[in-house]
Amino acid sequence: MNKPTHIKPADKEASTSQKALWGFAAPDHYIFHDSQGDDVLHLMVGGMKCAGCMRNIEGSLAGFDELKEARVNLSTQRLILRWKRDSFDPVLAINAVIEKGFQLAPFDPEALSSEAKAENKTLLIAMAVAGFATANVMMLSVAVWAGGSSMSHETRALFHWLSALIALPTIMFSGRVFFRSGLNAIMAGRLNMDVPISLAVILASGMSLYETSTGGDHAYFDAAVSLLFFLLIGRYLDHQARTKARSQGEHLLALQAMSATVIGENGEQQTMPLHLITPGMVVLVAVGEKIPVDGMVVDGASEVDNALVTGESQPIFVEKDSFVYAGTLNLLKPLRIEVKAVGEETLLGEIARLMEAAEQGRGVFVRIADRVAGLYAPVVHTLGLLTFLGWWLVMGVVWQEALLYATAVLIITCPCALALAVPVVQVVASGRLMRGGILLKSADALERARNIDLVVFDKTGTLTLGRLKPLFKANEVDDAALHLASGMAANSVHPLAKALHATSPYSPVIDNVEEIAGKGLLAVVGGAEVRLGSAKWCGVAQTSDDSGAEIWLKRGDKLLERFSFSDTIRSDAKQVVEGLQAQGIKVALLSGDRKHAVESVAGDVGIADYYFDMLPQDKVAWIEDKKQDGAKVLMVGDGLNDAPALTAATASLSPVTAADISLVTADMVFQRQSLNAVLEVLEVAKRSNGLVWQNFGLAFTYNIIAIPLAVVGFATPLVAAIAMSTSSILVILNALRLKVGRELA
Repeated sequence: MNKPTHIKPADKEASTSQKALWGFAAPDHYIFHDSQGDDVLHLMVGGMKCAGCMRNIEGSLAGFDELKEARVNLSTQRLILRWKRDSFDPVLAINAVIEKGFQLAPFDPEALSSEAKAENKTLLIAMAVAGFATANVMMLSVAVWAGGSSMSHETRALFHWLSALIALPTIMFSGRVFFRSGLNAIMAGRLNMDVPISLAVILASGMSLYETSTGGDHAYFDAAVSLLFFLLIGRYLDHQARTKARSQGEHLLALQAMSATVIGENGEQQTMPLHLITPGMVVLVAVGEKIPVDGMVVDGASEVDNALVTGESQPIFVEKDSFVYAGTLNLLKPLRIEVKAVGEETLLGEIARLMEAAEQGRGVFVRIADRVAGLYAPVVHTLGLLTFLGWWLVMGVVWQEALLYATAVLIITCPCALALAVPVVQVVASGRLMRGGILLKSADALERARNIDLVVFDKTGTLTLGRLKPLFKANEVDDAALHLASGMAANSVHPLAKALHATSPYSPVIDNVEEIAGKGLLAVVGGAEVRLGSAKWCGVAQTSDDSGAEIWLKRGDKLLERFSFSDTIRSDAKQVVEGLQAQGIKVALLSGDRKHAVESVAGDVGIADYYFDMLPQDKVAWIEDKKQDGAKVLMVGDGLNDAPALTAATASLSPVTAADISLVTADMVFQRQSLNAVLEVLEVAKRSNGLVWQNFGLAFTYNIIAIPLAVVGFATPLVAAIAMSTSSILVILNALRLKVGRELA
């Protein structure tokens, strides 16, 4: 982690604004350098209510060419700004967003959670007050209705004024939820969905006050407070559903420790907040504590519950020089850890960013919903005005009644359901996959994976674990030869050498061993030359066994031993292949390995269509040919040579153990050893696709039915409020059905 830079104010006025906004002049600890050398700033946005707000924020930043990224997440209320290091003053972007009527602060999951609780409390109080007022005003209205023409004008006026005394303070208090948001939007020169809602409530109550003060026979205070009550019910339920469906990445960040015990150079221990911890410090993690940083163990040995990061259910053993991750749990003994990364730069922070990118990306479905919702403001206000003019001037009804119909139109046309149709499915889908140890990296990965009909596997590290196991037992080979070979192998990091050394780890290490690239290890032991390496280098004639997973030991002119190994196939690989084939999905194996090794694995897992000795370009060409034939290809691979194939495929999936470039290239990453992630991804993709179309259907059906009813006067403002809130809740509940499904083993 590099040292954060300072925010340099663009001018004196911006500097003052910045200080007032952040509460301090230089937020050093909130700008960091990522692995690509860019500056990144994460901000928390206040006042963002809908997809229209997102478009306003991103639109206000579109003019800054220096910004490489400016993305907003509606679920986590996070704005991410990314620019080339030292090439941009972020205060310019911050002020541009503020001018649109939004509030900004450094992103803080705890603050976001506190804000959500405060908003929840505000909505509950406002809803309770509105509900109480509605009950009382309705009692007075029932009396007026029951009295009919027999009620005297003075008595009717008294009841109307009593209703006004109850309704108007209630509307001013409980309506603040909508009024503030709508007013801020108008003052910033934009519109959001709270503008027509506020306008509808104000029109209904203003018209009623006018009727009451002029001695009219009709007042609509009951409609105004009832409308407000049901709108608040809808807003509260919507808020609750969004909170439950909130980004899993945000929850991950909240699982980090908030402070750490730092050990000074003189051995003194000091508890420090996480944002003050810097790389190079040494922290002490007691038994039962969460590890607060990514770092290297410098002292101690323990077991760590790594489930949060890798998805593994079994604790792993760590000792000196082992790498540990923030958010994991120390189980057995205290550990001293040298800090390598903190906060946003930890693996946990990276996972959270991947989750957010996947949840709030702009796939095809999102772009459709955005375009339609973008037409909302001009269309709804025009439709409301035309409804009023049509009923008043054309149909000849009194202006009060025409205004009521226009008010119903303003309410019923709110595009909440349409705006929620895609984002809520994306959030729930990514959350479900996250619980199964699968990270979505690409926003439209599930869209592309929904029609997969061909799954292509790599072999080593994908169908297999990339862990060599011996095909011999210690008592089946000469002890002296095994000890000699193991002692030489201890000097190499080659997979075969490491696997051989692991079979006899306590053998004395042989010194002065030379490693010859592509051949093996060479040493002089007891005056004789000893070779440990390939069959050809050791002078062995090629045999019919073409596995390649072997290593020979030769001393002088005498061959001493052959050590053979095989890769470990993932325990559920055969089951997954059978599951894909049962769904009618074709399966193929593309590998750069030799024929015998590929043939053996393909036979073990049940893949009939397999290819060997394939170069990266061969894999790409094969996939492109299949795509030209109309196939939708999911590539599952992990090696450096798989990166081009991962890019060429319709969608791609890699294990977390993959080469860095494959992890960057893949659309999705699975963290557990189980290959069942392939089945889970395809199932969630298909169900997500279905739920999105269902949500679109619900939203459009609602509008097709509700809008004409409001325009022709069949829907009162109260009925419109109930219908609008119900449509949003139905869309959210429909998306939450995706949470139900099998968990990965």
